[in-house]
Amino acid sequence: MWQLTARSPCLAGSRGWQKKLPWPRPTPAAPQHRSPARAAGTAIVRGLSSMVPSVRLSPATRSLFDEPLAIAVQGLGPRQQVTLRTSLRDEAGELFQACARYQAGDDGGLDLARCPALPGGSFSGLEPMGLLWALQPQKPFRRLVKRDVQTPFLLQLEVFEGHGDPPGRLLAQVQHERAFLRDGVRRVPVREGRIRATLFLPPGNGPFPGIIDLYGAGGGLPEYRACLLANYGFAVLALAFYGYEDLPKEMKEFHLEYFEEAVNYMLQHTQVKGPGIGLLGISKGGDLCISMASFLKGIMATTLINGSVANVGAVLRYKDITIPPLGVNAQRIKVNKSGIADIVDALNNPLEAPDHQSFIPLEKAECRFLFIVGQDDRNWKSEFFAVEGSKRLQAHGKEKPEIVCYPGAGHYIEPPFFPMCAASMHLLVGKPVVWGGEPKAHCEAQIDAWQQIQAFFCKHLTGKPSGTSSKL
Repeated sequence: MWQLTARSPCLAGSRGWQKKLPWPRPTPAAPQHRSPARAAGTAIVRGLSSMVPSVRLSPATRSLFDEPLAIAVQGLGPRQQVTLRTSLRDEAGELFQACARYQAGDDGGLDLARCPALPGGSFSGLEPMGLLWALQPQKPFRRLVKRDVQTPFLLQLEVFEGHGDPPGRLLAQVQHERAFLRDGVRRVPVREGRIRATLFLPPGNGPFPGIIDLYGAGGGLPEYRACLLANYGFAVLALAFYGYEDLPKEMKEFHLEYFEEAVNYMLQHTQVKGPGIGLLGISKGGDLCISMASFLKGIMATTLINGSVANVGAVLRYKDITIPPLGVNAQRIKVNKSGIADIVDALNNPLEAPDHQSFIPLEKAECRFLFIVGQDDRNWKSEFFAVEGSKRLQAHGKEKPEIVCYPGAGHYIEPPFFPMCAASMHLLVGKPVVWGGEPKAHCEAQIDAWQQIQAFFCKHLTGKPSGTSSKL
């Protein structure tokens, strides 16, 4: 097995990095677009005891999606058994739910930071944020995404009597907004030249370290990761590259000149701090970021989340250069009895002819690289790609990239507390595919990776050491 140099101790196959993370009480974000939610702790049904059961949250009514949320219940009977259930609907109305069984203390109190969940629910053990990371769609193959970052997700938390299925009597409930934009962050639609994007600018006069953010083969213009990152002091451009407005409808051919236009837009923006910018990409967006770093000027730091070092899925052209896509063998796709495909072996090996032509010449890049790797990624062999990219860089005298590996993490490593998507539709495959991952380990990976990404960009775009606060 490969020996990996990582910021956290992550030798392949090791779970040593997984430790209990601190759960500080976050500073509440100032409210914006507040909906008429119930005040925290509003009790709906009076219990048999003299006290009224109520839910207490901190922050009370609103928090940013990537922030921890402290959950407690008061007014229960001594050692009373209850079931807690969270519910959230996405913007298409699809329902995501999680539940957990608990027993109150002798004083009738229940604090999820101190009380472990009992077996029989969506999770067990001491999991203060389990009711969020364990949310699962009630309809198969749905992935939780945020389309409109200007509005929050509305989370409902209910407390039921007992551990029955279906749940017993409703004792209390509360609603809470999980928001994406911190107060003062500006959302600026960008339609300059061919660019189709959204720029997020932090509060203040700037200039701010700049980052271009790319998602994968799903297309469109996802903004939620970009705006969450902007909350920490970065100017982030969420860039669409196909399947959006007048951009190409299908992923067949990309011209790097389009991405060059976006890089120049950021480099010339008065609110973006020079002399260069960063790139952040997941999946297909990862290999596009490598191509940008390899051929374009002004890139100082590039982070890939489960990306490929070979060009995948579409022809890439830049001036007189053409990089063909890595070959695919559909016969290596395995489909189970439920119709879910495992595509991890479908791609050819870019080290072998003729597919070596698809290997992106990342040794031409003049930037630092960070590879975020889910070791249970079933989309493709992300760890193999990261290791081969590292070998290629070092063979050409370039600095060894940082590689951070997460055992038990799947393909979609998102910002903290997005629930793991085990399987969903793949536009290019035409059927649902398995993405890999184990929910708890995947959640912990997302928390740590978010910190690693911010520290990496802080260090290489601002010159601050990686140990400094990510809130610039």
